[in-house]
Amino acid sequence: MHQQNLADFIWSVADVLRGDFKQSEYGRIILPFTVLRRLECVLEPTREKVAAQYQLFKDSSVDLDLILPGIAGARFYNVTTFSLATIGSTSTRANLEEYVAKFSANARQVFEHFGFDNWLARLENANLLYLVAQKFAAIDLHPNVISNHEMGLVFEHLIRKFAESANDTAGEFFTPRDVVRLATTLVFAPDHQALNQEGAIRTVYDCAAGTGGFLSSAIELVKDEWQAPATIVPYAQELNPETYAISVADKLIQQYNTQNIKLGNTLSNDQLTGETFDYCLANPPFGVKWEKVQKQVQEEHKQQGYAGRFGPGLPRVGDGSLLFLMHLLSKRKPVELGGSRMGIVLSGSPLFNGGAGSGESEIRRWILENDWLEAIVALPNDLFYNTGIGTYVWVLSNHKDALRKGTVQLIDASAMHAPMRKSLGSKRKYLSDEQIAEIAKLHEACEEGPNSKIFATTDFGYRRITVERPLRLRFSVTPDKLTAYQNTKGADQAEAFAAVQGEFDNLPAFLKSAGIKKLGKGALKAVLSCFGERDANAQPVLDDKGSLQADSDLREFENVPLSQNIDDYFAREVLPHVPDAWIDTGKTDAKDGQVGIVGYEINFNRYFYVYQPPRPLDEIDADLKAVEAEIAALLGEVTA
Repeated sequence: MHQQNLADFIWSVADVLRGDFKQSEYGRIILPFTVLRRLECVLEPTREKVAAQYQLFKDSSVDLDLILPGIAGARFYNVTTFSLATIGSTSTRANLEEYVAKFSANARQVFEHFGFDNWLARLENANLLYLVAQKFAAIDLHPNVISNHEMGLVFEHLIRKFAESANDTAGEFFTPRDVVRLATTLVFAPDHQALNQEGAIRTVYDCAAGTGGFLSSAIELVKDEWQAPATIVPYAQELNPETYAISVADKLIQQYNTQNIKLGNTLSNDQLTGETFDYCLANPPFGVKWEKVQKQVQEEHKQQGYAGRFGPGLPRVGDGSLLFLMHLLSKRKPVELGGSRMGIVLSGSPLFNGGAGSGESEIRRWILENDWLEAIVALPNDLFYNTGIGTYVWVLSNHKDALRKGTVQLIDASAMHAPMRKSLGSKRKYLSDEQIAEIAKLHEACEEGPNSKIFATTDFGYRRITVERPLRLRFSVTPDKLTAYQNTKGADQAEAFAAVQGEFDNLPAFLKSAGIKKLGKGALKAVLSCFGERDANAQPVLDDKGSLQADSDLREFENVPLSQNIDDYFAREVLPHVPDAWIDTGKTDAKDGQVGIVGYEINFNRYFYVYQPPRPLDEIDADLKAVEAEIAALLGEVTA
């Protein structure tokens, strides 16, 4: 049975639930029953042998976890004689609870995170428990019938349906498999030879694992597609208990140690502290606020600095994407131990949000100046279930090939897609296997072309210099201005200014007319604000030290590429337009002490922009006339 049809069949249980349960609750019942049936089918061939061994050793001091998994042929086991088909129409709930309780602890926790007992009680109260159990008992979910890959797709389809019925966002729980396969390929492909070595062991980690799709994809790519002998050891952390439960169940069936799969908030409670990994893959939620964990994140940034995960800086609270990126980079292996390769799917905002000196810019600066960014791939719109926005795959490595050192490759794959036969939420396009291979080939070649550009890491950097212009004021005294000055602190020269007559185009002449030789800083400020009026033709105002006073209203900023000399740039780009401007040399970068604040941004679209000439005016005019005629015809029908 095709996984789509199977998922639809499983979801048909919703017809039984309708009326007694809210639509938003269907998935919370269907998902754990699907997992239970899957585990049951895996254990079915060895059920009787395991039960017999359990009876033999249950009263002894032998650790059953050391014996029974081997007999079960799995990482988990169950010692009850019950199955969904045999729980009976009486005492159904008690029998099901005993059935679940007799799983080994690693499988039992799956149902605890689903809150399965509560749903069993509610199903019993609605007189639906036995009926639902029998429906699932009729489905064969053995791995020989439904592969692990297909089962993963079934879970994802069910979660999407569940999210739709709950008016929720399915994209928070899993990433479309075509995007997963692309990111996995880009990260793993350069290590193809190393993964084909006998005895090779590699770890892969996902910090926002959802149902574990990235981990499964990595395993499938290496084991099934490449037939490589390397052992892939998955690690993960996931926030949502239900998707965590599915991920654990999936990895149990695939014979992996689920102690490496953690439940909790990655940003506030990293449960794999100190661990490093060969590969990291993630698709953290797009644009999600991190105010719930703000206190913990800020404390780590402040107290641990670069010894923690968030040393470079913190992004704005409205988007935590770059926090996940820094977290992944904290999991990199030292180069002397082989280094790490990483892939993370992000929206467009982490590329350019935040100006020079901001948290976002400092994070990008840290990554680029350490030469960890290998490539960024722009994906088509409408690839994801819950958003149509543009998305990007960042590929990072702390052991780049010699060819890539000091460079970043940008790949524009936004036009590489195929249409979906049927839209799934916002997902209207997908990446075919051929298109994934084409993108991977562009990445491997690392050459300039229409869809591939190579840049030095410093090409994305700039210095934001502050450009000042002099304050030009014309001075005069009126009764209103004099009153305003009298109300200003320290205005003890009010009588002197009261005698001033006429207008003055510079401050010294104005002060001299009042018989005042020098003003303190506070009084000077009051004089400028009370008696001065902006006049572009007036003489520049000098401060109390004799220097030009800057006009804050005319202050501007220029972003000077790091590759260019600031003075040369200023002379070429600024002075011809504003000859009286100067650079504020007091504004220096906190890290290198040089003039200007360093910033980094990756304006992806700029590098692939292709000029499209406007349409001829006669064509536009013809279209407008056609529309006008159509409107007139419609109005004629209404008024006829």
